[in-house]
Amino acid sequence: MPNATSRLNATLERLLPEKRLFLRSGENACFVRLRPATQLAALGGMGLVFGWTLVATSILAIDAVTTAGSRDGTMQTQAAVERRLAQLSAERDARAAEALAAQNRFAVALDQVSQMQTQLLASEEQRRELEAGLQVVQSSLGDALVARNDALGTLAADAQPDAVRQDEVAAALDILTSELRQAADERASALQEAEAARSEAQELALERDEILARNDEILAEVEDAVTISVEPLDDVFRSVGMDPDDVLSTIRSGYSGQGGPLTPLSQSTRGNAALSNTESKARQIIVTLDQVNTYRIAMEKLPLAMPVTQSFRYTSNFGPRWGRKHEGIDMAGPVGTPIQATGDGVVIFAGRSGAYGNLIKIQHELGVETRYAHLSRIRVKAGQRVSQGERIGDMGNTGRSTGSHLHYEVRMNGRAVDPMSFIKAASNVQ
Repeated sequence: MPNATSRLNATLERLLPEKRLFLRSGENACFVRLRPATQLAALGGMGLVFGWTLVATSILAIDAVTTAGSRDGTMQTQAAVERRLAQLSAERDARAAEALAAQNRFAVALDQVSQMQTQLLASEEQRRELEAGLQVVQSSLGDALVARNDALGTLAADAQPDAVRQDEVAAALDILTSELRQAADERASALQEAEAARSEAQELALERDEILARNDEILAEVEDAVTISVEPLDDVFRSVGMDPDDVLSTIRSGYSGQGGPLTPLSQSTRGNAALSNTESKARQIIVTLDQVNTYRIAMEKLPLAMPVTQSFRYTSNFGPRWGRKHEGIDMAGPVGTPIQATGDGVVIFAGRSGAYGNLIKIQHELGVETRYAHLSRIRVKAGQRVSQGERIGDMGNTGRSTGSHLHYEVRMNGRAVDPMSFIKAASNVQ
């Protein structure tokens, strides 16, 4: 082994000649020999450290670019879903209007059929009365003919009155026959009009059924779309330890002036089961859309933004650390890196606070509080209202800290929760 080391030193002698480092203390002096192999090992170690630094920086940069691309894609998908919902809603309204118009036309047609049936019954009654009158006249005419035949052999003077009476009866029969013919024509015409009205009513009923079927399909698509939109929002609040029902109740109590979603629809169904079912679906969709809107309001009140938007790296997670509980996450970066508010709120503390160093506390709605510690500079003051994304301070190394970083905490009703759940929730809804 010594021979191999000697040969290696001899080989490297021309490139890395031996160095001597002299150390002197008082009258004593000594030196340290840096052989070529030792110099080569030191240079190799420095190269490895430099290479590791380059690789780590590249990974962070690629991760940042990938996260930004994923967020943009998610936002585009969300925008496409909202446009589709708007289109389906407009088409649903158009189909509902068509169904209402078809229902009105159907009602008019039914009224016409009812009127024509009334006329038909009146014509039939008139015909029966005329037939009864004709039978009476025919019976009277028969009796008159019999009486005339009996009287022919009696008196010649009586012949002229019988002839006059026969002419009167014949004239009456002609009048009755004409009225019967007119009544028959009116009855036939009424039957034709009633049949035409029935055909039109059947066509209108088919048209109405087709519109209702299409309207049901549109409502089903809208219902599926809004249900899919609610599920991720519901999961977001559960992931950060919040009860979605409590959140919705709190938001609605603060926005009660807007009115509820259960306003009765104005169109009449006339007892039609299909329209009643459609109205029920429409009301359920309105309720779900109101829930989505309430969730959106609640999301705007949560601190879901990133406190650091420039390059950084995570150096410590939420949970046990060094035998104690670490109640936040650490994000390391250069001194002076901008720190931004993660949500709208009011600054309740801005100053020095023991191990936290320079600390900012922001109170948000729904019982959520965020803390930003170890700052090199504080740019806000207590009582000031801040908006999401507003710069509130600079990253630093104050308090109990081993290097420049941001200690970020999220507390719900005074209890520390994992800030990563809010950061992940933000990526799921953008």
